[in-house]
Amino acid sequence: GSEYKDMLKVWLAALAPLLKGHPNHLKFLKSVTDFILIAKYHSHTETTLRYIQDALHSISRNIHLFLLYRHNQSISKIPKIHSLFHYIKCIKEMGSADNSDTGVSEATHKNLIKDGYRASNKVDYIPQMLRW
Repeated sequence: GSEYKDMLKVWLAALAPLLKGHPNHLKFLKSVTDFILIAKYHSHTETTLRYIQDALHSISRNIHLFLLYRHNQSISKIPKIHSLFHYIKCIKEMGSADNSDTGVSEATHKNLIKDGYRASNKVDYIPQMLRW
């Protein structure tokens, strides 16, 4: 919603000082920002789709920097990131993505978290949930 749009307006400026000395991390965040802002356009041209492709290319080139912090160092189990790489095809086939919603993956994520916690022994449960 509007809360995320407001955060998006300032997150690069807020994170830039923390990422000083890590230019590729900052490039990754800029590419994500570019992707989000351009993908939400009400209509697209070949030029705007090329901008999205450029952002995706930069995301692909730099995502490994953040995978180091994931247990399995893979994006295969992150539906939102995986879905980014299908946007251009979907826009070409179905039109603008300006009304797209991630509610389904949010609901699934909540259920997976709860299931993972239930499957743990409730002691030091986070590593168990990540492995589950």
